[in-house]
Amino acid sequence: MQQARNRLNLSAGIASVTVALTLIGLKLWALLATGALSVAASLADNVLDLAMSAGALAAIAYAARPADHDHAFGHSSAEDLAAFLQSLIVLGSAGLIGVLAIRRLLAPEPPAIAAEGTGIAVMLASLLLTAALVLWLRFVARRTGNRVVAADSLHYLSDLLPTAGVLVALFASARWGVGHVDTAVALLAAVWLAYSGLRIGRGAWDALMDRAAEPEVLARIHAIADDWPGLSGWHDLKTRTAGSRLFISLHVEIDGRLSLNEAHAIADGLEHALESAFPDAEVIIHTDPVGPGSGRQAKG
Repeated sequence: MQQARNRLNLSAGIASVTVALTLIGLKLWALLATGALSVAASLADNVLDLAMSAGALAAIAYAARPADHDHAFGHSSAEDLAAFLQSLIVLGSAGLIGVLAIRRLLAPEPPAIAAEGTGIAVMLASLLLTAALVLWLRFVARRTGNRVVAADSLHYLSDLLPTAGVLVALFASARWGVGHVDTAVALLAAVWLAYSGLRIGRGAWDALMDRAAEPEVLARIHAIADDWPGLSGWHDLKTRTAGSRLFISLHVEIDGRLSLNEAHAIADGLEHALESAFPDAEVIIHTDPVGPGSGRQAKG
C-alpha cells in the first residue's frame, strides 16, 4: 500500500519536472518573439516551477525512505521543508514581477508587443499542458495525501488564470494595439503568486512547528474514541503532521480488573480503527488502568 503511494508521488514529481521544462522552452521562444512582460512573468513562474518541482521530487524521494535509527519517525518532514522553500521562492518572484509591472505602468508609453500570434499559440499549448498536469497532481494528492504534491498542484493551478490573462493581453495587443493590458495582467499575476505562496508556506510552517492536526481531523478522532467499546475514558490526545503523515498519540482508560490480553485487544482495536480512518497515520495508544484497585478512578 505504502509502496503504491510512493510510486504515485514519484510519478507526480517526474510529471511536474517534465512539464516545467517543456513550458520554459515554449515561453522563452514566445518571449523572444513578442517581448511581452506578461509572457516574461509567466516564464519566470515556470522557471520557479522547475526549481520547486525538482526540489519537490527530491523531497518526495527522500521522504519515501523508511525509518532508520537516526530518524525513528521517518523522513516525511522533508516534504514540509521543500514546500516552505517553495513558498519563499514564489513570494520572491511575485515581488520582482510586481515591481517590473508597476514601473511599466508608470512609463509614458508601454513597449510595443510583436508576433502576438506566436505568443497566443504558445500560451494555448501551455494552458492545455498545465491543465492536464493539474488534473494528475490533484488525483495523486487525493490518493496519497502528499503535502508536496498538493502544493505542486496549487501553484500549477495558480498558473492557469495568469496564463489565460496573458492570452487576453496578447489578443488585445493584436486586435486593438492596447499594450497596458499586458502590464496589468503581469501585476495581477504577481498578486496571485503572492497569495499562493503565503498559503503554501503557512501549511508547511505549521507542520514544521508541530502544530496539531486540522479541527476536522481532531473531531473525527474524538468521534472514534468516544464511541469505542471497552473504554472508560481517554485523555492527552496529541497530534502532529509531517509531510503526508499524521502522528496520533492517545491515552485510553480501561477497567483495571481486565486481563492484560483483554486490555490490549481493546486498545489495539482502537489503534486499527484510527489507522483505517487515516491510512498514513502512525498511532500510539497508551493504556491506563482505572477503577477499584487501579489507583485511578474512571470518568463518570
